[in-house]
Amino acid sequence: MSALSSKSLLVAALGGVAVSIALGAGVASADPLIDTTCTYPQVVAALNSENPALAEKLNGNPLAAAMVGNFLSAAPSERAQLVQEYQATSWGQKYFGQMAAIAGTCNNY
Repeated sequence: MSALSSKSLLVAALGGVAVSIALGAGVASADPLIDTTCTYPQVVAALNSENPALAEKLNGNPLAAAMVGNFLSAAPSERAQLVQEYQATSWGQKYFGQMAAIAGTCNNY
């Protein structure tokens, strides 16, 4: 997988979660993705359990893994901006459904 397509995958996944949750909740400040306290290992564990195919793509790409780590270490205001950027991409929409559940379950891992 090329670095660009892997980067696209990760950005799409993060944007997908945010959009799905934001649309469902209707309130950005109550967005579990933006407000998550999950760590990178928790997100990876949730993906490994709930979506092994997507987890494999993430685990196999250092750039994608770094992007997830950077997103999780960002302040909520920065995450909100990143989500807006991710939402604007056509490839971001491909992974909305696949990633939406992770923000709501990663604290269980």
